[in-house]
Parts: sequence; structure tokens; C-alpha cells
Amino acid sequence: MPAKPKLGQNFLIDAQAAQRIAAALGDLAGRAVVEIGPGQGAITGVLAARAGRVVAIELDRALAADLRRQFEPGRVTVVEQDVLQFDFAAAAREAGERLRVEGNLPYYITSPILLKLAASSAALDLAVLMVQREVADRVTAKPGTRDFGLLSVTAQMYGPVEQLFTLPPSAFSPPPQVHSTVIRWRFAPRFAELCVQEAGFLRFLRQAFAQKRKTLANNLRAAGVAPASAAAALAQAGIDGQARAEAVPIEALAALWRGLQKN
Repeated sequence: MPAKPKLGQNFLIDAQAAQRIAAALGDLAGRAVVEIGPGQGAITGVLAARAGRVVAIELDRALAADLRRQFEPGRVTVVEQDVLQFDFAAAAREAGERLRVEGNLPYYITSPILLKLAASSAALDLAVLMVQREVADRVTAKPGTRDFGLLSVTAQMYGPVEQLFTLPPSAFSPPPQVHSTVIRWRFAPRFAELCVQEAGFLRFLRQAFAQKRKTLANNLRAAGVAPASAAAALAQAGIDGQARAEAVPIEALAALWRGLQKN
């Protein structure tokens, strides 16, 4: 079945890579796995052989029908739906456990899917995801590096993310214009540990990283924080007043948020 470029379809054709991706999810015996974007089923079949049950979320109607023909409904449940509308919490309740997730994410909606998974973290155990290499670099970036930014902090607030391996365009059909990297994300939110309130801290992060070239103090000022309050909170958190958000560790950003709540 030909790929549909408008849906960001690049089908994995590397059988060895499919095995490595499934193995990265760990022991799946008796477990439920949610697969995002199964496409032609290259990884679905591997997961079905390892897991107790696979829930495959596929937006493309023709591909969903083909997957239903390929796999027994008792092993693979095909859900024809936009993953951004999928209820991970309900699926976890039905499975009776936190879910493991695998996905070859379409490049054009990678960030929204990552944020969807973050918002569903209470229902998730870990995810093994294939994303554009540049996105993988951003999600796993460390403070003080060029790639560290809002997506880095947001993802890492929901648990550690690591890069596993990178695949060339030739591993897909049709071959994309970029390399793809497989990442593993273990869900262990840090909000309670860092004594920050989830919604408020995420809103603060969007303000702190609003303009990458501006200092953290200037971004806070643009968000309506009084200069005196910003300066006091920065000093309390041990952050240089001229520092940019990309240079500040997550723990210090949390300390800054706590300070701003007091000032």
C-alpha cells in the first residue's frame, strides 16, 4: 500500500530495526502495548509475538483495514483514530496496568504527540519512539547545550529520556529526507520531587523560554513579572541575572519558580 505524504507516512522496512525497537520495551509477556502509527505492520507483528495484547492506533482508514486483515483481533486491536484523541488512561484501566508505548511518530506532529504522552504519564510506564534525529537531540539535550530548550525541559520533567540508536533514510519506504532516532522515555514525573505545581510550572517554562536569545530576566519581565521580584527570585535560586533559560538546570528553574511564588 503506497504511503501518503500528507500523513507523514514513512514505513519501516528494516526487519532488524523492528526487532531492536520491540526489544527496547523490555519483557512484554502478558502485557498490553499501545502502538502509535503501525502503518503496514512491520513492528506490529513483532510486538504481537511478544506481548499479551497490542492496541494499534492508526489514522489511515485503508491501513487500519489492512491491519485488521493481517492480525487476529484477539492479539491486535486496531483503533482507527487520531492518537491525540486516544484515551490512554481508559486503556490503562482496561489493561489493569500502566502501559508501554511504541511509535513511529509522523514528523509533522511529533511535538503534539510527545505532549499528549506527557499529559497521560500517569497511565504510562515507558515509551520507545522513533522521531526525527533533530527532535531526539532536543528532547535529550542537557542544560548549556545548543539544543536545550522548552521541549527538553518539558519532556524531562516527566521522566528520563535516552537515545538508543539512529536509522538512515534507507531503513524506510519511501525514504525520508532525514535520519530517525529511536528514544526511550521512562515516565517518572518530577513535579512532587522538585516541589512545583505541574500546570503552574509548565506555564512558567513557556514564559522562561519564550525568546531564546533573551535573558531569563528579560523573558520574565515580558511575561509581566516585576523586575525587582525577578531579580530577587533569581538571586535566591543562585542564577546569574544575565543567564539565558537554556543554560539553567531543571532543578534551578524549579527553585526560581518557587521563589517567584513567594515574591
